[in-house]
Amino acid sequence: MQSDPWREKLTEEEYRVTRLSGTERPFTGKLLHENRDGTFSCKCCGAEIFSSLTKFDAGCGWPSFYAQTEDNNVGYRFDDSHGMRRTEIFCKQCDAHLGHVFDDGPAPTGQRYCVNSVSLSFKIANDKA
Repeated sequence: MQSDPWREKLTEEEYRVTRLSGTERPFTGKLLHENRDGTFSCKCCGAEIFSSLTKFDAGCGWPSFYAQTEDNNVGYRFDDSHGMRRTEIFCKQCDAHLGHVFDDGPAPTGQRYCVNSVSLSFKIANDKA
């Protein structure tokens, strides 16, 4: 049997969310209240996904953004799980589940990208690490 490299790289919770399309509990994610300038990237492959300039407090319990980066690294697919009709968002580079997008966000896009903290890494602007 072949080993799964994602299981070796990710924590159990990161794997459950990003590789099995799980959801972290609302109001528990470590990036929910992250307000410093920086970049949010895919936890699995490092692709830049969101800028802190587009982050806002939607009050929904998960980090929310009104736009993805100009790199267009977010893909979309229909999700009818849990008896709901939603649009799943995923990393185009590695297919990691990120969360969902809704049409109730602020201007200028009207979008609310509702993202699981465990699917993202955060790098502070001008941080050399």
